[in-house]
Amino acid sequence: MLPQYLIKFSGKRTKRFDRVNKYVNNLLLATLLLFLTILIGIIGYIAIDDYSFSEAFYMTIITLSTVGYGEVKPLSTEGQVFTSILIICNLGIFAYAISIISNFFIEGDLRTFIKHYKMYKKIHQMEEHTIICGYGKLGRQICAELKIKNMPFVVIENNKDKLSLLQKEKINYLEGDISKDDILIEAGIEYAKAIVITYSDKSLNVYTVLTAREFNSKVKIITRSSDDLSRKKLKRAGADHVVRTEVIGGFYMATLIHQPNIVEFFSLISNMGDVIIHFKEVEFLDIKEEYRNKTVEEFSMQTRSGVNIIGLQYTDGHYDINPKGDIIFSKGMKLVILGDLNQIELFNNQFLINSKIS
Repeated sequence: MLPQYLIKFSGKRTKRFDRVNKYVNNLLLATLLLFLTILIGIIGYIAIDDYSFSEAFYMTIITLSTVGYGEVKPLSTEGQVFTSILIICNLGIFAYAISIISNFFIEGDLRTFIKHYKMYKKIHQMEEHTIICGYGKLGRQICAELKIKNMPFVVIENNKDKLSLLQKEKINYLEGDISKDDILIEAGIEYAKAIVITYSDKSLNVYTVLTAREFNSKVKIITRSSDDLSRKKLKRAGADHVVRTEVIGGFYMATLIHQPNIVEFFSLISNMGDVIIHFKEVEFLDIKEEYRNKTVEEFSMQTRSGVNIIGLQYTDGHYDINPKGDIIFSKGMKLVILGDLNQIELFNNQFLINSKIS
């Protein structure tokens, strides 16, 4: 029987953690059998030949270890029979225990698991988190932004050099091949809020999108593309957003030429510079009940918290920029607000259920 913390840890079923739980159960069983054998030996020698506790313990240990030392004092016939039975029974128990303990400490996967136990436990319990596939230049930038936002995430990577970098930077990660379905399951794809696929390999991106969508129909899938053709394939495969990094970079650099101040402003509010101003998206159901079905003006957020409503998304997906005050915020809609950290925190406390905001 596993301890409670391990039962909780094994709640979400994955092969890696199932294997670990089996090893732990076997190790506990082997340890228990050895302890019971020693206890039976001590009690037997005390009861049969009137040994003291220290003599009985010593006799039990040299008998179980089969080292061949002599008895501390002559055994009776009953004592000799008991010793023979103890030796015979111990042969199987000792072999089983050694086998289990050897597997536990020598098995490669388990050594890695023990080394990073706390990290694996944290990953295994994640929900509403982001999975980042690949820790290249793009993946590192995404991780940096999520760390600033204090959002939970896990990285999937298979490159040894990048794994060392992840360890050094104390980022939660899983080592594995993304083409294997098990790695996405271990990363918690069924419970994830989003998955970001950063590979430059078009085929691998499409495969990962298909797999992620199969495991979780609601997860937000974001990936990269280098051309329109692969962008269309990724959208058909199930990606929600396909980012063309070259296009964004080109637009950014061109804008620096003719409107540098605007670029500086957007760098500020997108946290590319100092972390001062934030965009936040607020869903209708996250709002406390007393503020639902109110007009934008009735929200009175400017006077209550200082944040600004800069956009409203309707149920059909289109946006209204700088929505009018008489628009009623109703089920299915989302607000886009802008404010600094203090204003956002004040807004969370005043308007949101459990201060939940994406």
